Amino acid sequence: MRQIVLDTETTGLSTAEGHRIIEIGCVEMINRKMTGKYYHQYICPDREVDEGALEVHGITNEFLSNKPRFGEIVEDFIEFVQGAELIIHNAPFDIGFLDYELSLLSLDRKIEDLCSILDTLALARELHPGQKNSLDALCKRYDVNNAQRELHGALLDAEILADVYLRMTGGQADLLFVSHEPTESINQKKATHETKQRPPLKVVKPHDHELALHQKQLELLDKVSGSECLWKKLESEIRE
Repeated sequence: MRQIVLDTETTGLSTAEGHRIIEIGCVEMINRKMTGKYYHQYICPDREVDEGALEVHGITNEFLSNKPRFGEIVEDFIEFVQGAELIIHNAPFDIGFLDYELSLLSLDRKIEDLCSILDTLALARELHPGQKNSLDALCKRYDVNNAQRELHGALLDAEILADVYLRMTGGQADLLFVSHEPTESINQKKATHETKQRPPLKVVKPHDHELALHQKQLELLDKVSGSECLWKKLESEIRE
């Protein structure tokens, strides 16, 4: 499964006011693993950057003045993302701007015609209702280091979002379901001895409503991970 984590920076907040994309950053994942491939481009918007936007990303009009226009990079961008699932935080914003740029070129295409789209903001709101779900808030919640994020940047934010997405939708690889042979027999003897000294563990059985919530969470994780939720697979195998 090929996924592209995408972010953009813009001259302002609304295409209705003629605001444009000035930076695109994308990182590639295949089967939930980072490949090291990325797409990054600054773009000349042919208009001024709003002061409010400048405070967010720090990208100046002077810096953008000699960068290519969207029409010059659009084919390379489409080639990179086409056929993938796009992972975007607050997807309607970025998709709206990308579709607007395509419309200015009179291209009979929309991003949703080229890619499927997963909105991590909508997903976060499902997982954490009533809580802050900005990218910074999710970094704090999932212990993702974003210390270098003094200003927004499309490629940096895409890389951070990829880490957040993987932690938010999985982490199964960190669960100790796989047995490993001990490297030293003395370690095995020590573990066996310590186990014998422990009192019996108290088993607390879940209530029906807790089981229902657990299953709902697994279904959600299975959906966003492309049917790769290891916990759900293991439960199915145990039932069989």
